[in-house]
Amino acid sequence: MKNKEQIETLLAHMADGDEQIQYDVDKITAVYEKNDHGHQSIAVKILSVVGGILASLAFIGFLFLVGLYESEIGLFFLGAVGIIGSALLSKKADSIITDTICVSFFIIGFVLLGIGLDKMQVDADVIFTVFAIVAFGALVLVQTYILSFVSLLIVNGSILTLILSNHQYNLVNVYVIAIALVMAYFFLKEAVIITGSKILSKLYNPLRTGLIFSFLAGLVLVGKNGLVPTYFNYNWVCSAVIIAAIVYVVFQLFEVLNITKRQHKIVISVFAVLVLLPTLSSPAISGAILIILLSFLINDKTGLVLGMLAFIYFISQYYYDLNLTLLIKSILMFSSGILFIIIYLFTHKKLTTHD
Repeated sequence: MKNKEQIETLLAHMADGDEQIQYDVDKITAVYEKNDHGHQSIAVKILSVVGGILASLAFIGFLFLVGLYESEIGLFFLGAVGIIGSALLSKKADSIITDTICVSFFIIGFVLLGIGLDKMQVDADVIFTVFAIVAFGALVLVQTYILSFVSLLIVNGSILTLILSNHQYNLVNVYVIAIALVMAYFFLKEAVIITGSKILSKLYNPLRTGLIFSFLAGLVLVGKNGLVPTYFNYNWVCSAVIIAAIVYVVFQLFEVLNITKRQHKIVISVFAVLVLLPTLSSPAISGAILIILLSFLINDKTGLVLGMLAFIYFISQYYYDLNLTLLIKSILMFSSGILFIIIYLFTHKKLTTHD
């Protein structure tokens, strides 16, 4: 975190000797420290969410032990109270302990609400539609990192559940395409989104992270062979859209890598498409690459790590599912490794030269 002396140095450099420009250093420092406190590392936030889930499971188990499950009205009422109460508490306080408590009661609220509606013999599609609507409402109204992140996961999780429960498996590809395009827009138009709306400026970080997790959930469904029945034609279209997005991002990266010659741009673009063509049947691989490139473009370390882990998993799963001998698979993996090392050395050299 920057201290007061560092901020003063930066402001002096910005003024560049112009004595007419004056800054309130104390106020700027206070605002910076407040914002820095409100944006803890994603690891801490994820641990907070995991802790909230575990606490929720324990508390739900206790409620069932005391026989609360016998009253559907009680379940529905407590669920609504848990959701509303956690939303109000999240807006009033901002700390790790408070976040964990809010996440716990938020998740408990949805679980109890769902069980209560189920006991009232409400159709499952209606229940998950209610989940999506309530979570979206919380997302818009609460505007805090943790609950906004969890709310987005509930919205997208409800959509995926509706798709799977109705056996509309090919809509998973539509889901992946939609999330990929929205995620790419959020990454590429960061400045426009943050400056264009006060609400979106508050929601930008949790929405961006939530979109990555939601995208990965869809990629797992299409990337794991046999997990859900899908057809090659739908996977091909999904991969084609993602590859097109990757090529567009590559063009955006040319400026970052200081690549100005048109010939080099064409060669790199064609090379990228040729490398990705063998993955047409597996959108998960190109999806992971899209996450990596977008995260690299805006220097999002969280997305970069998630993208790399996803890429390793999906590429391993892809080779495992191939109907080839172990020797051929080993040669393909070795060749792919050499290829990515060459790409790394090339981009590293460009970045070093640019700096």
